[in-house]
Amino acid sequence: MSVRTTRTALVGVAVATALGATSLTSTAVAAPTAPTPHGHRATQAAIDDIVRNGAPGVVAEARDRYGVWKGDAGVADRDSGRKRRHNDRYRVASITKIFVSTVMLQLEAEGRLDLDDSVEKWLPGTVRGNGHDGRSITLRRLLNHTSGIYDYTSDPDFRATRNGPGFLEHRYDTWTPDQLVAVAMRHEPRFAPGTDWSYSNTNYVLAGLVIEKVTGRPYGSETERRIIRPLKLRATSVPGTDVRLPRPSGRAYSTLGADPADPATTIHDVTELNPSGAWAAGELISDNADLQRFLSALLTGRLLPERQLKEMTTAVPVDGSNADDGYGLGLRTLKLSCGTQVWGHTGGIRGSSSFVAADRSGTHTMAANANGDWTGGLGKVLEAEFCR
Repeated sequence: MSVRTTRTALVGVAVATALGATSLTSTAVAAPTAPTPHGHRATQAAIDDIVRNGAPGVVAEARDRYGVWKGDAGVADRDSGRKRRHNDRYRVASITKIFVSTVMLQLEAEGRLDLDDSVEKWLPGTVRGNGHDGRSITLRRLLNHTSGIYDYTSDPDFRATRNGPGFLEHRYDTWTPDQLVAVAMRHEPRFAPGTDWSYSNTNYVLAGLVIEKVTGRPYGSETERRIIRPLKLRATSVPGTDVRLPRPSGRAYSTLGADPADPATTIHDVTELNPSGAWAAGELISDNADLQRFLSALLTGRLLPERQLKEMTTAVPVDGSNADDGYGLGLRTLKLSCGTQVWGHTGGIRGSSSFVAADRSGTHTMAANANGDWTGGLGKVLEAEFCR
């Protein structure tokens, strides 16, 4: 789950910050890969650079008309030195939002809700207080982050328990979605609904609650029934309050906000955590292969009718970006330096930085994960792959 509130890009908070050199860990860099007819050498070099500059490990996978390419560097476990596996599972964080938006759009296609319904219609009295008013916020504005609703992950008290040293004491705490929304309601909105754009995890907690109200079932059960099982995403799961990562997986590491370039900084093993503090905004676990299979199926029309897919890929402007960048309904779009337009999402949660992306045809896809949350450089991996 992203911990920033506004102005995220596809290569956003968890993957676009520059890496600082660090002497805190000794990591192995994968040997240079042999030339391939499909030109992945630059992609592998970008992965190697991330690890060379301090990340514990990176695992990446790309699929195109030539087949499947897999790259890795560094370690899954800093103590044992075990290398990362291509089928490592990890917390995908805000990539969860694509799944949630897809379920919501399927419900619209079935006539069970309308994206122009108000939040108040489905969750009466939930979005109230300090200027928030669910009567003036539509479901569409939840999904494209134009609601103005305050992001609960920006609340100073919440951040203290999730992102800094307080994490070690509170890593096993359970949060209910109603509690997460209540945190947001203690603050004023960012802006009037529909007048601006601001990334807010609260939007997707509310979307999860709407799914549950419409279907009468947990949002996670609907995600499994509608997406995970039909696509046979065997590495993808909705963990609930389970603090463990299923095998195979590596360890996850964090500096808990401390400067990674400072030799005195401790790198903490944060593999175990209760993901309920992310819930429908970012709790899913998956792997590179499953994420690509899902995004390709979505963009090629296997999960949504044409009308709903068009709605999903209709992007609103994101402040600070150029005219070719924007945010759709759970999907971020970005024009790379070579002119290629990609669609996908990033994900950042304690110990994990990830992205999944594809061209609009869904035939060229990529997913990658670093098992450290202070690392950057995954944006360079994206550029290297799609601009080769």
